[in-house]
Amino acid sequence: VQLQASGGGLVQAGGSLRLSCVGSDRTFSTFAVGWFRQTPGKEREFVAAISRSGSMRSYAEDVKGRFTISRDNARNTAYLQMNSLKPEDTAIYYCGARWGPIANAQSATDIGSWGQGTLVTVSS
Repeated sequence: VQLQASGGGLVQAGGSLRLSCVGSDRTFSTFAVGWFRQTPGKEREFVAAISRSGSMRSYAEDVKGRFTISRDNARNTAYLQMNSLKPEDTAIYYCGARWGPIANAQSATDIGSWGQGTLVTVSS
């Protein structure tokens, strides 16, 4: 499946953004989806993942309670709702997908398909 991410932008600290990740076809529903982020000089890090059906979700510790991952398989789309944004959330955000269970979408090295990335900038 091919992915396209969007929704990034510039927001003040404390604000919100919603990122979208659109899959290219109906096989999207057979893939676990993860959101990752990367800053210059650092490795791509896990942010959140969701199972194929949407019934299971997992989050990195530093976004728990602030970010919510969801998906709408009828629209071949996954979302990342980001609230209470902090300057340290500034990064390029990528969605990724891997066929199979949610565990497959929790590590960047396991991801099979990547979207192109969308920049999130949080000003203080």
